Amino acid sequence: MDTETFGYKKLRIWELARELVVEIHQMTLKILPKFELYEEGAQIRRSMKSVKSNIVEGYGRRRHKPEYIRFLDYAYASALETIDHLETLKETESLRDTELFTSLHERLTQLSKSMYLFIRGVELHHNEKLP
Repeated sequence: MDTETFGYKKLRIWELARELVVEIHQMTLKILPKFELYEEGAQIRRSMKSVKSNIVEGYGRRRHKPEYIRFLDYAYASALETIDHLETLKETESLRDTELFTSLHERLTQLSKSMYLFIRGVELHHNEKLP
């Protein structure tokens, strides 16, 4: 199998998303109250996993600019959704660990900003040099 198949793993936004998927998954299973396992916990796990998956799917369609941007937009929207779920967990006191909340919130905010800039880069420079 050629290494191009896994080129998305070289993207910093994918790496940040991967790290956050793991951390949020573990947080929901180990720290949240049990009743949140299938409520807000499930929602935040799905939205974060959607970020990473849509980056990968968009990368797979990168030869077609509109498709690439569409999936990156989905990933960006899911990152914003994940921030909203995290804030809900904090506001409802299901997530009481302030240090963990702050760390996750800052990294999700950084990811969303990086994704926005990445999308702008694709819009402006698509096909100048395909990765």
